[in-house]
Amino acid sequence: VQLQASGGGLVQAGGSLRLSCAASGVSGRTFSHYRMGWFRRAPGTEREFVVGISWSGGNTYYADSVKGRFTISRDNAKNTLYLQMNSLKLEDTAVYYCAAAFSVGDDPFGTYDYWGQGTLVTVSS
Repeated sequence: VQLQASGGGLVQAGGSLRLSCAASGVSGRTFSHYRMGWFRRAPGTEREFVVGISWSGGNTYYADSVKGRFTISRDNAKNTLYLQMNSLKLEDTAVYYCAAAFSVGDDPFGTYDYWGQGTLVTVSS
């Protein structure tokens, strides 16, 4: 599975961005078989979990730091994952990575096997 994240950029604090993650190479399975998630790594820190979404899109789980500001969604017909980020803060500055894992259960939790290359989000004051 190959994941291509895009949509990062420079935005002022309080602004919005929408990230996308296009999946390919899911031969033998469909995108809808995969649990998806977003992670981020800020400069000088470890990678942290942001949000996960189940294969159906019906179940999500957010890190407390982004709850109420970020919204994850997916379009299984387009093999694409999204992250709508609103009310951005300086501390949201990071490289954002999308990730995937084959999943039988319709839950947003678990480990991830495939990672995208990351897209940089910079929030300025």
